[in-house]
Amino acid sequence: MYKVVGLLILLAGGALVAQAKTVRIATYNVSMEASNYLPRGVSPVGNELFENLKTGDNQQIRNIAEIIQRVRPDIILLNEFDYTSDDDKGVKAFINNYLLVSQHGNKRIDYPYFYTAPVNTGVASGVDLNHNGMSTDNGGDTFGFGLYPGQYGMLLLSRYPIQRDTIRTFQHFLWQDMPNGLLSSVKAEDGSDWYSPEAQAVFRLSSKSHWDVPITLHNQTVHILASHPTPPVFDGPENRNGKRNHDEIRFWTDYISAGKVADYVYDDKGRKGGINSNQFVILGDLNASAKEGDGNKEGIGGLLNNAKVNNQSIPHSEGGALHSPNNELGPSHTAFWRMRADYVIPSKALGEVTDSGVFWPTPQDPLHRLIRDRQASSDHRLVWVDVDIAP
Repeated sequence: MYKVVGLLILLAGGALVAQAKTVRIATYNVSMEASNYLPRGVSPVGNELFENLKTGDNQQIRNIAEIIQRVRPDIILLNEFDYTSDDDKGVKAFINNYLLVSQHGNKRIDYPYFYTAPVNTGVASGVDLNHNGMSTDNGGDTFGFGLYPGQYGMLLLSRYPIQRDTIRTFQHFLWQDMPNGLLSSVKAEDGSDWYSPEAQAVFRLSSKSHWDVPITLHNQTVHILASHPTPPVFDGPENRNGKRNHDEIRFWTDYISAGKVADYVYDDKGRKGGINSNQFVILGDLNASAKEGDGNKEGIGGLLNNAKVNNQSIPHSEGGALHSPNNELGPSHTAFWRMRADYVIPSKALGEVTDSGVFWPTPQDPLHRLIRDRQASSDHRLVWVDVDIAP
């Protein structure tokens, strides 16, 4: 009798333990775009990354793979991974030739599930966006800055199943369709609209894309909200990139908000409205900080202060602290150029954040070889958060 009761208690306890799963979620701007594999000043044609992926011996890519193998995220978004519709020469080549190969003695890592899709970078708009009198300027007149379609793309890798049938993308959402957006405040020096009526009619909000990718985690659905807003620089007094960055980030704030705030949203299949779940994680290089940098701080500030998100555990590193020793925000920096730009922002409903960090070894650490400069890996650092998924 007592043995049976004891067995039942053990089984019940085991079931409870099985429900309390810790999931490591990460984001990493990997600088794996074609121009990174060419001498400075040489224009890319767009296949340079894929040529290096098939060899398995590019040291920068090997270092990136080693970092991922060491941190071992269950889910990771890679920014600046060039897009191709041919998975064999893109994501599968990266997985098979780098992640599934032991780097520097580390245990290999597999991601049986992945998602990638077209982005707006390098896609011609057909109108003059940069006011140089032409509508065919490569890069300047594209929906997102890029010298070829797919540059600075995004890739999501997962060890858990992706619900592909319910993915939502917002690549084609028009900036002018965001209520009270900053598009109308982008003005030329003479006070006229920077973007002509023809430009506003076609100009997309997302400089790359916005994705809502549902993943099945322990019998629950968690939405990965991925994006890579434009840097709020490389423009002029009109501040067109700064205002676009603000609204690209604001899109997520509206998307996760309750009520009718996101009624204006439509995805690339025409479905309207925001997210219908409180279990989500916002991932990506958002190119913004609420305390530093040149961007409009209200955009990122509004997202971080949203009642649904958990921003209490800010990832940090000793390497970042030593890189900016006179800056109290240094430990939270995620980029070599000294700012918190990359984010893993879980929702409060998702579960308890138990740990987090930024992969930034100190100069005294032998692993510093992996991040010593952009040629070693990237000018950004991998950021990760551990979440105990709520039962």
